[in-house]
Amino acid sequence: MRAIVIGGGVAGTAAALALRRVGVEVTIHEAYEDPAGDVGSFVSLASNGLRGLDALGYLEHIRAAGVDVPRQRMWSAGGRLLGDVPRGRRGSDPLHSVTLMRGQLVATLRAQAVATGARIVTGERFVDFTETAEGVTAAFASGRRERADLLEAADGIWSTARGLLDPATPRPRYAGLYTISGVSSMDGVKPGVFNMTFARHGAFLHLAAGEREVWWSAQVAEAVEPDRDGVTDAEWLRRAANLYRREVVPSSVIAATIALHPVVVMHAVDPVPTWHGDRVVLVGDAAHPVGAGQGAAMAVEDAVTLAAALRAEPTIPAALAAYEVERRPRIVKLLGAAEDNRDAKRAGPVKRRLQALAMRAFVPLFYEKATTWLYSYEPHRLREDTPR
Repeated sequence: MRAIVIGGGVAGTAAALALRRVGVEVTIHEAYEDPAGDVGSFVSLASNGLRGLDALGYLEHIRAAGVDVPRQRMWSAGGRLLGDVPRGRRGSDPLHSVTLMRGQLVATLRAQAVATGARIVTGERFVDFTETAEGVTAAFASGRRERADLLEAADGIWSTARGLLDPATPRPRYAGLYTISGVSSMDGVKPGVFNMTFARHGAFLHLAAGEREVWWSAQVAEAVEPDRDGVTDAEWLRRAANLYRREVVPSSVIAATIALHPVVVMHAVDPVPTWHGDRVVLVGDAAHPVGAGQGAAMAVEDAVTLAAALRAEPTIPAALAAYEVERRPRIVKLLGAAEDNRDAKRAGPVKRRLQALAMRAFVPLFYEKATTWLYSYEPHRLREDTPR
């Protein structure tokens, strides 16, 4: 079997690794020359995503590239501790959440995909596909065309394939949040703790990433999408410092900044009705931009589930249908949780104070029970096979 994967980010490289694991020949087509380049700030993989990577055989590669983060602490705008919980896992789970730079995650997965025999073609922008009973042909802006048995579209939230599958599919919309993030040099940040402050102008995240190195992200709540054209790093940094000037810890972290990452505007997509055709399937953000810190983990889960279905089912159309049947209920539940998460970060002053009161009561008693369904995920175990 031959497969084309569209997109060389987290979802695409995870898809390629899973397909290679079950013996499928894979070519990744990526629009950018360097898909592991300047692609944002840090990303976390919770225990469910890490178990997916373990099923692919690459857990230790990712753990070696990132920072082990066993705990999460949530703080009010005034600096009061609202909760101290296991980070991205059940309390009894010895597999700790890992945080690493998104570019490092992509580069690590990409290197492993190449090592398994996957081919990567860069600088090729996907524009169309044609399905037949015998296979699928992908077309690219350069005029290049490639035929395979399966096309796996991992082309992100602005997916071209999603619109081709269903022209009436929902379009991305501004989610009321944008992210300013950077790296600071300072002492006094406890290692192994992911800190989330529910500040006046949006959530502020920070963690120790090494000796005196602190990664931070300000998720700014703003009703109107910001104009990024011509805004310098110095201006973004001044904006972040002003927005968080009344929160002591976030303010001190921002003041110690030594590098800034590109600003990211957050978008959401309503549930996507069409995930696949007979030979084409959406994975990762192309099918379901979930947010809630689970985007990378869900992409890995998708990759493992689809590869297992291709191994188990008698035909490709049957495998794609089985993949959707298994994945959609979990994704629908997570989309609801993600919207709640965004609401908490967009809360105004009164709602924020009420949330703080509720969290102080809820987190110690119910947090772990409420998240068990997410973190207890067990992936299919993919056996290695020779190419077929």
